Amino acid sequence: MNDDTHWLEANQQYLMHAIGRVRALLEGRATVRPATEGRADSPLAAEDGAHPATAGHPTTPPPALDTLCAAFGLSPFERDVLLLCAGIELDSKFVSLCATAHGDTTRAYPTFSLALGALPDPHWSALAPNAPLRRWRLVEVSNSNALTTSPLRIDERILHYLTGVSHLDDRLAGLVEPVGMAGELVPSQRVLVERVKQSWSNRKKISELPVVQLCGDESVTKHAIAAAACTSLGLNLHQILASSLSQDPREMDALIRLWQREAALSTSALLIDVHDMDGADAAHTSAVNRLIDHLTAPLLLSTRVRWKNTSRLMLTVDVSKPTADEQHALWQHVLGAHAASLNGKLDALVSQFDLSASSIRAAAMNGQSDERSPEWATLWDSCRMQTRPRLDDLAQRIQPLATWDELVLPDARRVTLREIAAHVRRRYQVYETWGFASKSARGLGISALFAGASGTGKTMATEVLANELRLDLYRIDLSQVVSKYIGETEKNLRRVFDAAEEGGAILLFDEADALFGKRSEVKDSHDRYANIEISYLLQRMEEYRGLAILTTNMKEALDSAFLRRIRFIVHFPFPDLAAREEIWRRIFPDQTPTEELAIDKLARLNVAGGNIRNIALNAAFLAADANEPVRMNHVLRAARTEYAKIEKPLTDAEIGGWQ
Repeated sequence: MNDDTHWLEANQQYLMHAIGRVRALLEGRATVRPATEGRADSPLAAEDGAHPATAGHPTTPPPALDTLCAAFGLSPFERDVLLLCAGIELDSKFVSLCATAHGDTTRAYPTFSLALGALPDPHWSALAPNAPLRRWRLVEVSNSNALTTSPLRIDERILHYLTGVSHLDDRLAGLVEPVGMAGELVPSQRVLVERVKQSWSNRKKISELPVVQLCGDESVTKHAIAAAACTSLGLNLHQILASSLSQDPREMDALIRLWQREAALSTSALLIDVHDMDGADAAHTSAVNRLIDHLTAPLLLSTRVRWKNTSRLMLTVDVSKPTADEQHALWQHVLGAHAASLNGKLDALVSQFDLSASSIRAAAMNGQSDERSPEWATLWDSCRMQTRPRLDDLAQRIQPLATWDELVLPDARRVTLREIAAHVRRRYQVYETWGFASKSARGLGISALFAGASGTGKTMATEVLANELRLDLYRIDLSQVVSKYIGETEKNLRRVFDAAEEGGAILLFDEADALFGKRSEVKDSHDRYANIEISYLLQRMEEYRGLAILTTNMKEALDSAFLRRIRFIVHFPFPDLAAREEIWRRIFPDQTPTEELAIDKLARLNVAGGNIRNIALNAAFLAADANEPVRMNHVLRAARTEYAKIEKPLTDAEIGGWQ
């Protein structure tokens, strides 16, 4: 017989002993002669308070009845009232005994009146709403009659608990969910587990326990830390979503009382997940604070940013992903012998992707479909897939197709672009292996400003970098980020950067002049907050582990203090005649049929590369519709359409001699 089965049988015996004693008291009240013969041989005859299974089992947990009475501070009389109500459910003789004791066959149920008359050491205070029996809803009182004559019924959750059957209260089901076993934690995270454990271990009373708030963006890791800390303290962990809390104070009070009872019965802690509270209104915030203020039970919060609550002692624990060295060790562990086949490229994975332990395991599993060594490119792309979902809802993902061969720029600009790629590619080696990160945490983000007129290749250059580095590229729509409401722009920017951090994606803030113009002289609160928005962006760019690129048509409008904090500035000039010739030579794909195209004449069209692409594409459609190869006449028609679109006259100098 295992320990659980042994305890369950012993607990049931103990409960029936106690109920038997109350039954004997009822028999006396009902003037029914107790059946004493044979009682010495019956388990019901054991002395009240004795636990028949404790002999030889000093570590056996106490009976559920004793645990419950201690948890809620029941007096002997209140204990007997509870047993009286349990007896009606567990002992068939209680029904007739209650009817006989009442002298009324229709009143075959327990009442406070019966308890006061039949049970020893009665006290009226046990009937009060704030006394344990009613405060913790151990028994329910029907309101059909007066208080003392109303039927009493034991709460179903309490009845099951007394019999040794543990389950979550039905009224909490769907609202409160158990948190599973802790996932794998790295050493830096186990330190946080110990910190939480110590903060609770040093308090003698539950009311003295600080509320532990786990701050950061790693929800899974925070849950694992909370679960590990609770397990080490012998606590079960449950969670509730902040968004599911009622805004009705009365419903909140009922929930608080119900959970506090459940926490005592199941030795549990509660984790409030407030990740879904971004942009929450005052009523939802008030509901969370009400739970924090009034719940006297072990309590944790999982939140992105620090929660403001001044009425309770709060222990703030900042949770981060594994360190670079820990991620490196995790990769070696999950890849096993295959790690050696990557020829030291694990450094590149750790440098580019800031993954949790669970994400690393998932990436390794997806990147290796059989027993063969994983392909480097497959493993890299698997990491990209792990990081995409969070950003896809916030920005537009661009599939980078452009290559270096398609990019027409002066050599000096191309050299700068390759330097940008080198900074991204060798970040781990320089920052971690060579120690630059240990010197200062400031300025480690890689930022670039691409300045130039529309169509000069700024977006194409970004695509080239993303293609070269094999990274995801996201364009940020500033019209969706910038808000007229104070503080909302920073919140939107934070969501974008936080989501991108894990995969180090390239962030393209296209046409960013609306947000990044010269910081104005402060004349009113709006000026002040506009400057705060710019400062916040600069701060996040300096901290961002990936590459953030800003594009502008008006470099001269940017604040010089802003420019000093950008690592790379690349000017994209309007293409001269030679550059336009080169663009025209590369603009048509090899598969496109062309005939008698005069590149020197086409280059006289004084437009930027973006316009040249539009003209070439339109000319291809015109030729295809005529079932002809692309000729000069198709380009001329397409040029007239493009010039009309940009409201620019097509001069004779540009098209002279075409026909």
